[in-house]
Amino acid sequence: MAKDPVCGMDVSDAGALRLTHNSQVYYFCSEHCLRTFAQQNNISNKGMATCLIQPRTRWYKNKTLIVISVLVLFAILSYIIPVLEPFRESLLMYAQRIWWAILLGLFLGGVIDHFIPREYVSHILAKPNKKTIFYSVILGFFMSACSHGILALSIELHKKGASNPAVIAFLLASPWANFPLTVLLIGFFGLKALYIIVCALVIAITTGFIYQFLESRHLIESNKNIKQPEDGFSMLKDFKARIRSYGFTRRQIRQDIKDILSGSISLANMVLWWMLIGIGLASLAAAYIPADIFRQFMGPSLLGLFVTLIIATVLEVCSEGTAPLAFEIYRQTGALGNVFVFLMAGVITDYTEIGLLWLNVGRRVAIWLPVITVPQVVILGILANIIL
Repeated sequence: MAKDPVCGMDVSDAGALRLTHNSQVYYFCSEHCLRTFAQQNNISNKGMATCLIQPRTRWYKNKTLIVISVLVLFAILSYIIPVLEPFRESLLMYAQRIWWAILLGLFLGGVIDHFIPREYVSHILAKPNKKTIFYSVILGFFMSACSHGILALSIELHKKGASNPAVIAFLLASPWANFPLTVLLIGFFGLKALYIIVCALVIAITTGFIYQFLESRHLIESNKNIKQPEDGFSMLKDFKARIRSYGFTRRQIRQDIKDILSGSISLANMVLWWMLIGIGLASLAAAYIPADIFRQFMGPSLLGLFVTLIIATVLEVCSEGTAPLAFEIYRQTGALGNVFVFLMAGVITDYTEIGLLWLNVGRRVAIWLPVITVPQVVILGILANIIL
């Protein structure tokens, strides 16, 4: 398996789009990512024409289509098999509640993907100063990938020279505080979702500063790839130049709409099937797990908080898929603090994430992540159960 250099998805060497650049072969999950990579690396249309493109994945192998087919099949069977009726009712309840949030989130993700240059991200995260933490958190908020895609992007930013504290802050801010997920969480929890988002940002900032302190005391590894940005580069000047060169014509606007939709579809292919899996699992939980079990083991108590933390640590689901499960916990227990712990644990205790940090960034960087973040998450979870 290879990794898409744009979105970080795992792609099959045999069935992926492929481009050779500077004697190195890159694999892509979609034509959108391939064209984005070509634009970032100033590859001409002629260079694009000579790239080797493998046959695309057939429609019946599309993961989103497979998950939708399974859910629809069980819903249809529920009219024949009475035991499946509770599942169908729960599934429809979730679909009616968040369809608009999913569509809006995917659209906004396409807008962000099209209009925010990735070179801005790399440029800002390469600066080893205090402002870098705030910049990395803000930019993490504007990323629109699944937590696993963000992890791949974070590792790539590390290789490009981002400081380790900036990588960690970016990583923590992205999965649960990114803008499309904000819309999705508001669809589930209403304005109470703002507590989850704000606390996620606070933890990202606090952890970033702690990592900077540890780095200054040589208690964690420093990134040996750090290079000073090129002299004379100004994001503001570059942004103004882009605005001046932008052609406000019908043709340009149509092309922008096309690119936004392309980005939204690419994002949907990456995360929508995870969302649907999460909705399916949450529907199963709502239909067949007695409410007493939720209240007894995952209620608004210290024990319930730690049980929730353990379950979320073991459960390997993408962030978009975890959101529906988190809402089911909230619906059954009314404990927003447990929801916050459940969501954040997928970032701070995920063994995939810690393992990749261990191998690619530094062992001490990986070890300190749960040590620093778990106490913050637990304290904020307890506070949410008390005041909300």
